[in-house]
Amino acid sequence: MRVAIFGLVALTMCVKCVAAEVSPADWSKQHVNELLSVYRDLHSNPELSFREERTAAKLAEELKKLGIEVTTGVGQTGVVGILKNGEGPTIMIRTDLDALPVVEATGLPFASKVVAKDPKGNDVGVMHACGHDIHITCQIGVARYLAAHKDAWHGTVMFVGQPAEEVGNGAQAMLKDGLFTRFPRPKYALALHVDATLATGQVGYRAGYILANVDSVDIVMKGKGGHGAFPHTTIDPIVQAAHLVVDLQSLVSRENSPFEPAVVTVGSIHGGTKHNIISDNCRLQLTVRSYGPEIRQRLLDGIKRKAKAAAASAGAPEPTIEFSDATPATRNDEALVERVVPVFRRVLGDANVVPSEPSMGGEDFSEYGLAGVPIFMFRLGSINADRLAKMKEGGKMPPSLHSPFYYPDAQEAVETGVTTMSAALLDLLSGK
Repeated sequence: MRVAIFGLVALTMCVKCVAAEVSPADWSKQHVNELLSVYRDLHSNPELSFREERTAAKLAEELKKLGIEVTTGVGQTGVVGILKNGEGPTIMIRTDLDALPVVEATGLPFASKVVAKDPKGNDVGVMHACGHDIHITCQIGVARYLAAHKDAWHGTVMFVGQPAEEVGNGAQAMLKDGLFTRFPRPKYALALHVDATLATGQVGYRAGYILANVDSVDIVMKGKGGHGAFPHTTIDPIVQAAHLVVDLQSLVSRENSPFEPAVVTVGSIHGGTKHNIISDNCRLQLTVRSYGPEIRQRLLDGIKRKAKAAAASAGAPEPTIEFSDATPATRNDEALVERVVPVFRRVLGDANVVPSEPSMGGEDFSEYGLAGVPIFMFRLGSINADRLAKMKEGGKMPPSLHSPFYYPDAQEAVETGVTTMSAALLDLLSGK
């Protein structure tokens, strides 16, 4: 009897050892087809920012199946899952949930046909054109792997499904709703983001600044309308706007150090209704990109100064200037990057872990870093090498993120995303 009991105990221990020895890479290959069904469902059913009810419910359901403690409605539609496994640090991994107002043109059999109302009440197509469906799928894969291999790590994993990344408000909404007070405050926070120019099987990394400050600016140049044949009786706001568009570029070319990246783009300009009518106003919409806080403030102050000067030179009323959608620059913690990148090299090989260039794109993952938690966002290759090579041979660039033609090679991207994120967590929760 004792022999039988001992044999049963030994067998149980052996089974646990075998389970623990399944590497993230092997596990992701074995289970990727299950994850792809999740990905296709998410891709076919995208939702706009702060309206991610179905998406949030899907993520919450998948986490609950694994015995993870789930809270929904954090920061409106955010999801927080807590997986505890003994003593150890808390590590947060974040996925974004929202999609974009884009009509999909990929031709995929599971392409989105969703139409929704935008905040202005317009009917718009909706598409996961920024890969958030891949991000969610990877998080679910990581959760499944960690829940099945608890003997390989100790501590707490905090799974965050964040709304409204595309409008830059979701992280702040979750923080204001107690993300770091109602739940365990993480020691580190990790995230991945698809890259449309990086081959599947590869990840990109960079310490320090990786993404820019993003500010939107709305300017209304004011004038005195009248007949186009009698301009001397008017104050033309379109002429003011024309001067301003050119003058704004000097903020970058003549008032900013050439060693400091900065962008001021006038993306929209609207004025007038007819050929021979001088309007009362002209509206401009700008996006402003920078890295350091001092440069950011200098650009915003300069925009106000230039707009007021253009109006004053025409003897026009002072323009209205509104700033919105402010997203701070994303800065990866140098020590955390140094800790995690060797893990990536170990699981993918040196050739598949490549330095990334900084981008003038924006991401509100930065808010968690500004809240005092060291962060690391890495880039996930999403188009396979053969597709990239064919595009290059044809003289084409890959469709960028936010393009209606962008789609990832999901199987390879998910395998790599689950492998790298799981491996990073195993290392950070190893007790070393």
